[in-house]
Amino acid sequence: MAFVPTLDLHENTLPGLLRRNAERVPDNDCIVAPEFGVCWSWREFDRRTNEVARGLYAMGVRKGDHVAIWATNTPEWMLIMFASAKLGAVLVTVNTNYKRFELNYLLSQSDTMMLVMTAGVKNNDYIDHITKLMPELETRQPGEARCKQLPFLKRVVLIGNSDRKPVGMNAFDDLYQAAAQVPESLVEESIAGLHTHETINMQYTSGTTGFPKGVMLTHYNITNNGQFLGDCMKLTEEDRLLIVVPLFHCFGCVLGVMSCLTHMTTMVLMDHYNPLREMEILQSARCTAVHGVPTMFIGMLEHPEFDRFDFSRLRTGIMAGSPCPIKTMRDVTGKMHLSELTITYGQTECSPGMTMSRTDDPLELRCTTVGKLLPHTEGRIIDPATGQEVPRGVPGEIVTRGYHVMKGYYKMPEATRQAIDDEGWLHTGDIGTMDEDGNFRITGRLKDMIIRGGENIYPREIEEFIYTHPAVRDVQVVGVPDEKYGEEVCACVIPREGESITPEEIIAFVREGLSKFKAPRYVLLMDTFPMTASGKIQKFKLREMGVELLGLQAAANIETA
Repeated sequence: MAFVPTLDLHENTLPGLLRRNAERVPDNDCIVAPEFGVCWSWREFDRRTNEVARGLYAMGVRKGDHVAIWATNTPEWMLIMFASAKLGAVLVTVNTNYKRFELNYLLSQSDTMMLVMTAGVKNNDYIDHITKLMPELETRQPGEARCKQLPFLKRVVLIGNSDRKPVGMNAFDDLYQAAAQVPESLVEESIAGLHTHETINMQYTSGTTGFPKGVMLTHYNITNNGQFLGDCMKLTEEDRLLIVVPLFHCFGCVLGVMSCLTHMTTMVLMDHYNPLREMEILQSARCTAVHGVPTMFIGMLEHPEFDRFDFSRLRTGIMAGSPCPIKTMRDVTGKMHLSELTITYGQTECSPGMTMSRTDDPLELRCTTVGKLLPHTEGRIIDPATGQEVPRGVPGEIVTRGYHVMKGYYKMPEATRQAIDDEGWLHTGDIGTMDEDGNFRITGRLKDMIIRGGENIYPREIEEFIYTHPAVRDVQVVGVPDEKYGEEVCACVIPREGESITPEEIIAFVREGLSKFKAPRYVLLMDTFPMTASGKIQKFKLREMGVELLGLQAAANIETA
């Protein structure tokens, strides 16, 4: 089938697009999950989600209710996503790394009324976490357990079999049995009553500062974003996209699922990342596309069994999440046949894609930039102090406006006002530049910018340079307080295993390669960096550690205007 790009925004809903696909390509594969023995056509998936929707309704789910999903990339994840959407319920995605404290916060702040979950992953025992929060699950019947600290939570549904299932939990199969109580016509009436601008998805930001915020996304936000992302990859109904990136994140559920939904592309699910298993599925499931962060691709390229797999069907996909080294991109496009691999930039608050490279962009451009604005998307680089747009090539804060901007943060009106100004511009907090051709480059975070004696210093530039030192495995640069200059540069360095390096060597190395004022005043040698549950480095904690380890409490306590 020839690829035809989309020019206009549409007003479809998730269930509306699913029904369209079930009518146009009913027998094409929709969901393929080799690890679970699942292969559902579009017609079959539409039918199954109708049945699960009826089961959800029988268990009390109504339009506007919040249904949380806490699981890896299982077929049930997809069933709940679309079944809840058919009822007009809001899907709340839960990070699979969350522990009890984080789960308690999310369920409480989101007013979740039903939690659908697996028994756990690796050493993270989900059943233990939820029963500690809601002990009555051990003694009450399903639907009867209540918890004072989680007043909205009425049901907990367990995916899969477990001999540890508390008596108060429903099994996922109970949804199919409960469906018999609800007429099929109810789901059709519910779908007909949906509106494209209603919130359908809530994703929690990782919380690198403060508590996570629930980003409210609408049908309009995520289906149109998926449409334009898929267009940039030239997806068609003949493509088969492997989705191994987590579904709880926008990377999986929008760059993955929504791109496939809008283009009638087959979704191949993989439970969680494993390089050998991923290569096996790419080959056996005849995938033509794959998404991932650079480390996922590197894990396959460096695997000792890489050469025994056939990647000749691969063509495109998205690499995102962190900067892509040009060598990795060359290896992926050459050795894995991903000649049309693309790069995307955005954040959860903009659904998430704002810019993207195109399949025919030169390789170097796809490595050194995050591409141009997606259709119907506005973007500027502004001076964060004045709000005025800066000339091309000058760094500033990236702001964006358009269909893709979130509805807001759930129950956080002040935080919403801080993020979206009166003219509708979403302030990303990212620092970057735009060249004469409209390609964006990301250079750091606004909150991470160091102001030393009035000089703006962008940590990303210093980090990228220190990365080139052969003895350095990882580096993060932060600003620490200074009585004379206001802030000083501090480089937190993790040496490579078996390598020896001193702070003085790092400082001299930077002085030789960059402007003198960018050289760190301090270097801290470390074993690990503090991270969030989703794997993002917490620079604010590195700053706090710097103050403590370097004895800078007096400078930190100086009051400024």
